[in-house]
Amino acid sequence: MTRTLYRHGRIFTGDESRWADSVVIDGDVFVHVGAEESAPTADTVIDLGGRVVLPGFTDAHTHLLMMGEALGQVGLTDAPSLEEIQYRLNAARGTAPGVLRGRGWLFDAIPYGEPTAAMIDAVVPDMPVYLDANDYHSCWVNTAALIELGITRDTPDPIGGRIARDADGEPTGMLYETAAQLHAWAHRDASTTDAQRDAAVERVVSAYLAAGVTGAVDMAFDELGLAALGRASERGELPLRIAAHWFIANTGDDASNLAQVAQAAEHASASTAGVQVLGIKLVLDGTIDACTAAMGAPYADGTNAEPIWPAERLLPVVAAADAAGLQIALHAIGDAASTLALDAIEHAIAVNGEQRRRHRIEHLEYAAPATAERMARLGVTASMQPVHADPAIFANWAAQIGDDRADRAFAWSEYEQAGALLAFSTDAPTAPHEALANMYVATTRASALTPGVAAVHPEQALPLDRAVAHATRDAAASMGDGDWRGRIAVGYAADFAVLDADPFDADPATLLTARVVRTVIAGRTVHES
Repeated sequence: MTRTLYRHGRIFTGDESRWADSVVIDGDVFVHVGAEESAPTADTVIDLGGRVVLPGFTDAHTHLLMMGEALGQVGLTDAPSLEEIQYRLNAARGTAPGVLRGRGWLFDAIPYGEPTAAMIDAVVPDMPVYLDANDYHSCWVNTAALIELGITRDTPDPIGGRIARDADGEPTGMLYETAAQLHAWAHRDASTTDAQRDAAVERVVSAYLAAGVTGAVDMAFDELGLAALGRASERGELPLRIAAHWFIANTGDDASNLAQVAQAAEHASASTAGVQVLGIKLVLDGTIDACTAAMGAPYADGTNAEPIWPAERLLPVVAAADAAGLQIALHAIGDAASTLALDAIEHAIAVNGEQRRRHRIEHLEYAAPATAERMARLGVTASMQPVHADPAIFANWAAQIGDDRADRAFAWSEYEQAGALLAFSTDAPTAPHEALANMYVATTRASALTPGVAAVHPEQALPLDRAVAHATRDAAASMGDGDWRGRIAVGYAADFAVLDADPFDADPATLLTARVVRTVIAGRTVHES
């Protein structure tokens, strides 16, 4: 095999040694990490020119196909008002192929936080329009889309979802939670071609490699994603290390739910090119912005939301998946949901006994006090997304909570202090996929979306070395890969990213301007600029 020496670098190892100035790669692993004078002889020498090198990032919670599709849609996250949203939709309508799709709009950009079909109809009345909310838990549509979907006053609300209606019972254009999945997303999946999905995979792979991301975990995997990524792997176009959690929907029927678990177990035991199915994903509640997260106490307006998975449906599924050796990822944003998630995991442990397991709770935006300690005791990973705490989108979140609960929002340090494994990710496309922007929010609690917005809860910010470790070493460990990748160490996979600026010695804002000039996976350069 060819040995390559990378010299004259400032290499953050993510290991106990922390820093090195050279590495040697033999094949696809590091065989030397340390001082150049002690490095073994190499066939090729690459001078890093003093640049900073980080272990490759693992986006431990993302949605690959959805992100690839989003990169080709009308972006609305930075649209501050309804007028701006309407302007962008009107500008894009001329190039839309019979349907217009947008993503990322925020509730606080809409008057009273209540989007309606009429607001879209005012600028695009003649073709279906589908606009996914920033949290991707709701979809805002126009009248043409309601007609295309066949949604009328007689269409029932699905389990765990709601079709917004006016005083007369007529649909108003908002589909919440499972209503978005069963209507808007199902129609999208049915009308998207394999060629369009292949293009989405190409976009997402290119975007991640340019961001220094070397691994990803898809958190709502299905047959369409499996097929699309399989095709990319067969074409030799999937250098990313990809794992996935199979999405399980609550059908309201135990037998049907358990059949989905059995299907996931079959995929996990199969050898699928390019993708490793690790386990299952369950969405226990919604989001705080839409007041659909399950909270222990009501929202500021006096309402609350029930879990999408009530305990009587959830416990059998979690126990069955645990017995099958599947890793369980539980979306829980509200404190009632995360408490329910831990109850289900404890039930599975009691039923199945001691075994090797590393289950996860996703998001944990607001959790009850002592949740972190309970997770550490049970060996449950806290999978969290710094970019969700961006202060540019925090005001609406805090307004819904409406009390001192907002002071414990996104409390990353609680999980560190408790000794729980903390894995950082982005949940793209609900937030920007760029790894360095994620680190900026993690280390400042200031805004990567709108620079200049004041930090919120800066006491929860983490030092950069710890933030990077959570997004590299710990993110890899969260999917069971911590003993062979995620850090720059002898014997570990040669996955790393080279930056054009040093965010450790400069202002943290460097993270917003620094660029990845080289990404290496398994010793091979897969991105260079």
